[in-house]
Amino acid sequence: MHQPFESAETADAPVVTAPDGAEVRPLLVLDGRGSLAVFELAPGQVTRAVSHATVQELWQVVAGRGELWRRQDGRSEIHRLTPGTAVSIPLGTAFQFRADADADGPLRITAVTMPPWPGTDTEARPEEGPWKATVR
Repeated sequence: MHQPFESAETADAPVVTAPDGAEVRPLLVLDGRGSLAVFELAPGQVTRAVSHATVQELWQVVAGRGELWRRQDGRSEIHRLTPGTAVSIPLGTAFQFRADADADGPLRITAVTMPPWPGTDTEARPEEGPWKATVR
């Protein structure tokens, strides 16, 4: 059985708040495989640190500037985020990101989540990150 073709426009997608506090626009889902969304963080904003219980993600920065902190298996790093940067968030990785305060616009990231985001309250687990969160 084939899944029907789908299309989406970022501007038409609903805006929701991710568990880490980032603004997210869910776009497309391939049942059982993955989902696609756009995350946005205003200049100067810092998300809450979280880890995912069942999903992993691939991100590509499409606009803005910022930093991503990741911790996994005793190692930790901060990675610079600029347009064109792609990063992975493997299963169970603690992470937090922030947008540069002096940026001309928001940090915008296109992300693929595998398997699709489950929408449960237990998926995003609170973690201790390096920065104080500023999002609601």
